[in-house]
Amino acid sequence: MHEIRKRHPKGWRFLFVPFKRSRIMSTEQENQVTQTLERLHQAASVSDVEAIRVEALGKQGWISQLMKTLGKMTAEERQTEAPRIQGIRARVADAIEDRKAALEAAELEARLATETLDLTLPAPDAPRGSVHPVSQMMDELAEIFADMGFSVATGPEIEDDWYNFTALNMPESHPARAMHDTFYFPDPAPKGGKMLLRTHTSPVQIRTMMRDGAPLRIIAPGRVYRSDSDATHTPMFHQVEGLVIDKGIHLGHLKWTLETFLKAFFETDDIVLRLRPSYFPFTEPSVEVDVGFAIVDGKRVLGGSGDAPGHAWMELLGSGMVNRRVIEFAGLDPDEWQGFAWGLGVDRLAMLKYGMDDLRAFFDGDARWLQHYGFSGLDQPTLSGGVGAKA
Repeated sequence: MHEIRKRHPKGWRFLFVPFKRSRIMSTEQENQVTQTLERLHQAASVSDVEAIRVEALGKQGWISQLMKTLGKMTAEERQTEAPRIQGIRARVADAIEDRKAALEAAELEARLATETLDLTLPAPDAPRGSVHPVSQMMDELAEIFADMGFSVATGPEIEDDWYNFTALNMPESHPARAMHDTFYFPDPAPKGGKMLLRTHTSPVQIRTMMRDGAPLRIIAPGRVYRSDSDATHTPMFHQVEGLVIDKGIHLGHLKWTLETFLKAFFETDDIVLRLRPSYFPFTEPSVEVDVGFAIVDGKRVLGGSGDAPGHAWMELLGSGMVNRRVIEFAGLDPDEWQGFAWGLGVDRLAMLKYGMDDLRAFFDGDARWLQHYGFSGLDQPTLSGGVGAKA
């Protein structure tokens, strides 16, 4: 502002009128913008652009200093100066981004022009990567049970509590329904009840019976979830369950099926099973299946009776005759159809067969562990070639 004096009838008065200084400052700033834009145009690298950005828009940059002057202006001055300074800032910022993008694109083009991939290089002597032991177990199980006439059934991993518990004759007070054992979702199921991550693959059995009826002969492998974690338990693990529904089925059929499976899986005829009475809500009668083993070189080796000298029994899986109520829930007549079912952990089965000592290593993604325990992609398990032979 410029101070002048003006004649007044009552005497001299001091008036303040705009001075040309703001116009002079505006011209200087425009020249500075022009110089900045020219330097950006001549910048040869992204680092040069960054230096110009700091000089103009950094904390101590000249445009940042201009922005700070707005707080010292009057309201009338800010109405004129604020849009002008903001315009300067926007012009410089946009120019910086455009120049940076152009230089980065040019650098990328230069790299692509110099870097090449020779697709004629020979393949490595040893194939890279390996098949995870769990995937191999799934293939081995499917191969063995397919030979016995079983098909593979799958189902959703997110279930409602009717399929996961109620249809399996598990009462509301059963411990497995507790929050500390099961992962529940906050939203209710579409038809009432609760949604959850399935705790076993048994819901697949219910869904398959309801869909396909009887007779039935299936295995249901897949991921299951329980709230547990230590060297022999993980929150997510793999399970395979089997189900046979037919007429005239009895416990002897169950024992023969499991014995035949274990002999093929462990590739030995020296398998001795022991059935112990137990309790599961979805089977009646229920039995725990033990297998005889001996300790050789610090490892468990299956074979022989657990009552023999130097041998012991090891619990391997749970099984039993399908409960009448479960057959009714699936829409079948329990007086006409009977069946048996079993379930076992795939991860633990792999640990037993291949000498692994920590279940958590299955899910660590350690390349060294996978290289040691993994299987070749060409090692397809077959009964004739050996389901566990490694390439």
